Amino acid sequence: MLAQWARERPDLDASPMGVIGRLWRLDRHTDRAVEAALATAGLNGWEFDVLATLRRSGAPYALSPGALMESLMITSGTMTNRLDHLERAGLVRRSPNPDDRRGLRIELTPAGFERVDRALEIHVANEHRLLAGLAPAEREQLAGLLRRLLLSFEPPA
Repeated sequence: MLAQWARERPDLDASPMGVIGRLWRLDRHTDRAVEAALATAGLNGWEFDVLATLRRSGAPYALSPGALMESLMITSGTMTNRLDHLERAGLVRRSPNPDDRRGLRIELTPAGFERVDRALEIHVANEHRLLAGLAPAEREQLAGLLRRLLLSFEPPA
């Protein structure tokens, strides 16, 4: 594709198309691989994201709906639908927030804790497999370059 553009439009530097095109293709490949791996643990990507956010928050593995929304960068309507689904599945429960009588907190149930821990092991092993084509130093270099590129889109945390 780049050679064709160079021939047809030698006046135009189309080299970014090579980088962006590869990123887009990698995104499609990795999305499919991650979804397939998580499915073996009985979860899809968004279910894992919610449960993993609660799990990595530390004991008591509970957050306010607002903190979850902020971390997951989703709307309140989307958050409500996801929590309803996960609560029906017995993976989370809503409980009164002991720090704010007006609010709720979302907490992992024992079943949710077990499921997300199993999924996490599968997910991490899968990500190692996905990056196996790169040496450790190359992974580190790629992570740094991607971090720097992301900073041009997202402000630092």
